[in-house]
Amino acid sequence: MNSCFYFSCKQKKNYKEPTVKIETNFGDIIVELYPEKAPKTVAAFLAYVDSGYYKDGSFYRVLKAEDQPSSSFKSDLIQGGIWETKNKMQIKLPGIPHETTKQTGILHKDGTISMARLAPGTASTEFFIVIGDQPAYDYGGDANADGQGFAAFGRVIEGMDVVKDIHKQPDNETNFTPPIAIKNIVRL
Repeated sequence: MNSCFYFSCKQKKNYKEPTVKIETNFGDIIVELYPEKAPKTVAAFLAYVDSGYYKDGSFYRVLKAEDQPSSSFKSDLIQGGIWETKNKMQIKLPGIPHETTKQTGILHKDGTISMARLAPGTASTEFFIVIGDQPAYDYGGDANADGQGFAAFGRVIEGMDVVKDIHKQPDNETNFTPPIAIKNIVRL
């Protein structure tokens, strides 16, 4: 007899790809990762997840199309990691070799998770999730002057409503006020 009949229990899902849960006060965001397409990025991200780096992190940056100058491309995203909460740790980590969307084929479509960076090879713990299709972040796009785009490495498979709720929170220019807590990121 199935004990779940009498007691509340959750069935563990079997995901085809490595999958993580981003835990927030707004709910959970479930993200599948693509190690066959972006092996270096996924390996680094999972190493940070497994090390517990994201515990007590935050979503601290937001881009909203309506808040951007009319002369720039428009984008919607939320950015998080440990920059606000564990900056000293974050700046000591080595950069991840840059895997472009031209190499991986993972484009910045609605719900894509990608690594934030300055120059190619400088990404570490900071990531962003796009809302709507954002081709400016792909290789050859306008989001970065070097044209190399950003390293996309997975996508949200559950919880885009949570991403959108977070995106709506109060901000001052491009910063959430206050930052949105990331309780933890864990493997499923």
